[in-house]
Amino acid sequence: MTYELTILVLNTLLCLAFPWAYNYAYAKQPGVGGKRLMGNRDSLPERTGMAARGARAHQNHLENLVPFAIIVLSAHAIGVSNTVTVVCAAIFLAARIAHGGFYLAGITRLPRINGVRSIAYFVSLFSMLVYASQLLLA
Repeated sequence: MTYELTILVLNTLLCLAFPWAYNYAYAKQPGVGGKRLMGNRDSLPERTGMAARGARAHQNHLENLVPFAIIVLSAHAIGVSNTVTVVCAAIFLAARIAHGGFYLAGITRLPRINGVRSIAYFVSLFSMLVYASQLLLA
């Protein structure tokens, strides 16, 4: 398996991990509990805090995983793999981990850096665009 495909699988595993994190937080919310989550989930209260942020982070990751997967699989199909694609795949994974971590933790700024979650998102987007450019140049 190529490095890029390995990164795609790791991003998929990250996507699968989000529900574990935010449903754990949701089960701790007043009026929810684990037993109610194992049922039909009718009339459950709205997600708040980490449970709500986690669901949004998961949705955002899904929205970015699909185009990333298309780019990686297309590159694999036509045999494009080089230093640029490897670096872009690694940057994409690191940025998505950072984005998800910041989102789950509710971190919007670090000392002297506002919008860290948005910065992580744009880094992942830029890495995808650079990766896609390698397909267009092939």
